[in-house]
Amino acid sequence: MNSWTSATIDEQVQRTRRDFLLSSAGGVGAAGLGALLTGDGLLSPQSAAAAPPEDATDPLAPRPSHFPAKAKACIFIFMAGAPSQLDLFDPKPKLMELHGQKMPESLLKGVRFAFLKPDTATLMAPTQRKWHRHGECGMELSDLLPHIGQCADDICLIRSLHSEQFNHHPGQLLMQCGRANFGLPVMGSWLTYGLGSESRNLPGYVVLTAGRGSSGGATLWQSGFLPSTYSGVLFRSQGEPVLNLANPEGLPRSLQRKGLDALREVNSRKYATMHDPEISSRIASYELAFRMQAAAPELIDLSGETQQTLQMYGVDRKDPSGGGRGSGGSDTYSSFARNCLLARRMVERGVRFINIVHASWDHHSNLDNELSWNAGMADQPIAALIQDLKQRGMLDETMVVWGTEFGRTPLGENRNGRAAVTGRDHHPYAFSMFLAGGGMRGGQVYGKSDEIGWGVAENPVHINDLHATMLHQFGLDHLRLTHRFQGRDFRLTDVGGHVIEPLIT
Repeated sequence: MNSWTSATIDEQVQRTRRDFLLSSAGGVGAAGLGALLTGDGLLSPQSAAAAPPEDATDPLAPRPSHFPAKAKACIFIFMAGAPSQLDLFDPKPKLMELHGQKMPESLLKGVRFAFLKPDTATLMAPTQRKWHRHGECGMELSDLLPHIGQCADDICLIRSLHSEQFNHHPGQLLMQCGRANFGLPVMGSWLTYGLGSESRNLPGYVVLTAGRGSSGGATLWQSGFLPSTYSGVLFRSQGEPVLNLANPEGLPRSLQRKGLDALREVNSRKYATMHDPEISSRIASYELAFRMQAAAPELIDLSGETQQTLQMYGVDRKDPSGGGRGSGGSDTYSSFARNCLLARRMVERGVRFINIVHASWDHHSNLDNELSWNAGMADQPIAALIQDLKQRGMLDETMVVWGTEFGRTPLGENRNGRAAVTGRDHHPYAFSMFLAGGGMRGGQVYGKSDEIGWGVAENPVHINDLHATMLHQFGLDHLRLTHRFQGRDFRLTDVGGHVIEPLIT
């Protein structure tokens, strides 16, 4: 019979941990000394940049960047479902000439489609659209985007994005995570992991949604293998900002504080023993939730905004009929406008990264009607957001992004059993996005698709290149912003990506 008792085993485990800590004290001490010297300005911030926080009670404490940053916050407006770049951002006179004709078979060889049947498909021009030049730069945009057109001189429009993913969920993961795989951190998580947050009373990374919901769902704001404190926190634009945030009726705030203090003590003891970052995240989450009970309701209360501001964003707009895939009920226009205004308010309060997610732009059919509905929803509030940030002196340090997972084909959709061709299929080979503020060079169009919008003709931009460039504006070297997991160093840009210098000031 084994003579070791459970107490003896526990004593041996504790002794082993003590031996390990004693043997590694030099390394721990060196790390602590480095943090102190950096705080006193005696050690270069670059050598300590983007490291996990030493303060276990505040994983979101602000941290220095690798080099001076131009951007401090990002508002990433994600148009899930893939808007048609050919009807919004990328005019193609040649496509108008070839409307109704078949495309050369050489271009279709080896190409996979989600639904389109290439043998009988024909080119489809955006015949209902008119194109107008905007601003001093003369940027051409569709008649569906008149308000965004007023911001043309602040916009950096990329017409040469490309991806290798042609279905929604993989494409959305690639755009958010840098790879089309589950379990990886999204960009908002990487940014808050690298820089922390300036806000004490709100999360560093917030998600706002409108419409019917994206196919990627919560995988588009996950922290993956990073501690859960870096996940996106889903906010609602009306009612209770975060579900179950408020105290149950009859629970006084003083009693809640005592309960949190007790939990903090228990968790801190466990952290001292285990050094598990998830325990640190748990402590921080409880404390943040306590502070958010006062900050979050104030955030979504728009009564302090002027009537002029509310009208500029279109907060009180009613949904027109015919929303189709873009509608999430009876208040999608209002919800999206409120989200854009809330994003500005969050940036003012120190939130690092805000995702505004709207779905869906997946127009396989009824393209003209439903795209017009979606564009009407998005055009005014996004333009208002850019203009509002600019007039408040915040645009220089706030990056606003219109993004999506891929584009739409220049071929009309021709599914079996459908006689009418009224939409476009998924198209990853050339599509468009735009960025404004945060040190992006406005008033320019970068890259070019070919004459029918099938492939990239000049200056290709992969998703990893886009991410590297965005991180650069936050003072982060995408090659150095890494996290070791399962024996290898991961980064947002995977094994690719480079900073595209012409995009930035």
